[in-house]
Formats: sequence, C-alpha cells, structure tokens
Amino acid sequence: MSTDKKEDPRSIRTKEMFKKAVLQLLSEGEKTSTLTVQKVAKAANLNRTTFYLHYQDIQDLVGQLAHEIMEGISVQILFLIDARDLSEKQQFTKLLDNLYSHRDYLLILFDNDELEEQLFNFIQQLVMKRRENSEKILPENYVSIEIKTASIIGVIMWWIRKGLHYSSDYIAHQIYLLYKG
Repeated sequence: MSTDKKEDPRSIRTKEMFKKAVLQLLSEGEKTSTLTVQKVAKAANLNRTTFYLHYQDIQDLVGQLAHEIMEGISVQILFLIDARDLSEKQQFTKLLDNLYSHRDYLLILFDNDELEEQLFNFIQQLVMKRRENSEKILPENYVSIEIKTASIIGVIMWWIRKGLHYSSDYIAHQIYLLYKG
C-alpha cells in the first residue's frame, strides 16, 4: 500500500498563486532580500495565514521555486550528459537554448546561491562525461574540471545577465574556442 497522497488541487493552485506572485514582484524589481510574506500574500490576493499553511517563510518559497526551475532544466542537462551522438558544441548549444528559454526565471533567481551551485554541478557532470567519452589522452597539465566548469558558468551567467543579444550558437562556439583554441 502506497503512503503517497495526491495533493489537493486547491492547494496546488494556491501554491502556484504564491509562486506567480513572487516572480511578478521580482520581475518588477523587488529583491529576494526585501520580499515579505505580506507583500507576496497581497500580490497573490491571498492572506498570510494561507501562506503559512504552505511555506515556512519566504526563503522556503523561493527555494522551492528555484528547485522546480532547476529540475526542469536538469532534465535537459541530464539528457545532454548521456548524448553521445552530439558534439561538445552541439551539447552546449542545446544547453544554452534551454537556459535561454528559462532566462526570465534564471535572471530573477541567480541571487539564490543554491541555483548557481546546482547549475555548476550539472555543467561539471557534462564536462566530466565528455572527458570520460573522449578518445584523446589528455595531458597532465590540462585545465581542471572545476576551473573549466567555473569559467563556463561565468560565461553563461554573463550571457544571461548582459549578453542576450548573442545567440546560443554564438556563445557555444565561443566556449568551444576558449577550450580548443
């Protein structure tokens, strides 16, 4: 017998209303550090008591929201990790396309260190898998996986924050050149 219970549809709707309210407030310039339960509840047209039925505090709500966004992105990244039929450049282009499609949420949530750390871990897995699948023997002084991952994350974060006028294909090519050139 399963102990999993389906969540009440009203509860799901209420949580969605709170999440949309947070995203709306953040997109209007509110900082995560200045969000309050009162502001979020008001933006959701709900009350504080209802908020506390679903979340411990604002950090709990923002953390769950970031987790959901990263789960959606992680599905694509995990697919790319195992995609042997794609070149490294093609993998990065597909990854960047996926990140670009979530850019509004990512811009808002990049203040959340957990989000950046999760993205780092996914990219690191991608880099490690590519090295494992490489038929070339890498020299001992080759760039460490952590340094390569950190630099890729830096480029991606810059691109999402300030460089969106560049296509994902262009950025993937630049990353490729960075490590092949």
